[in-house]
Amino acid sequence: MREFVSVHVGEQYPGVGIVLITRMPTNALTRQAHRELVFAAAEVAERTDIAAVILFGGHEIFSAGDDVPELRTLNREEAVTADRVRREALDAVAAIPKPTVAAVTGYALGSGLSLALAADWRISGDNVKVGATEILAGLVPGGGGCERLARAIGVSRAKELAFSGRFVGAKEALSLGLVDELVAPDDVFDAAAAWAGRFVDTSPAALAGAKALIDGRLGPDEQAERYGEVFTAGDGS
Repeated sequence: MREFVSVHVGEQYPGVGIVLITRMPTNALTRQAHRELVFAAAEVAERTDIAAVILFGGHEIFSAGDDVPELRTLNREEAVTADRVRREALDAVAAIPKPTVAAVTGYALGSGLSLALAADWRISGDNVKVGATEILAGLVPGGGGCERLARAIGVSRAKELAFSGRFVGAKEALSLGLVDELVAPDDVFDAAAAWAGRFVDTSPAALAGAKALIDGRLGPDEQAERYGEVFTAGDGS
């Protein structure tokens, strides 16, 4: 049984799965939470009753990032292992073969921002604060977080945010490309559900193929095979 990360499908939004992080009060991400994210990502990937996925931390906060006090207890070898676990979680979320949207409320800081960037789309309240804040604790964005940040907003802007650790307001986050849509704070989840709901009746194989091709992780032969899979799914075999 997972303690901090759970998967839900509600009657109000059929076909939409919710990966819910609940580690109050700030949804700080521990090694256990990252491991649970891996299992949750695998679950939503496999479930046929889920066509699209919302990442959600609740109506108050998405995630304040890593549990820094926990990190302070680690020696170097343990820290390396923790970073591998973090990367595995972020990669697992990014690899979910279905449309994913992060419903960002309150704050998405440090690895919380990296988690949001692992989704295909980000919807946030117009009062949110985001940032690559690890440097404020003498750390760096781990688990591939620097790479995700650079892909989202470009190398120069990523360096400025990572070097300064400054908090970015909602409007700037939108202009930079850290989030894709702003709504009223109380409307974040419903807006994310509406975005995800657009894909419930779309071919799962086509969605998975398009996502894999856009993400660019496949070589030419793999791309051709992925294209062929759509035809296999369509003929019922």
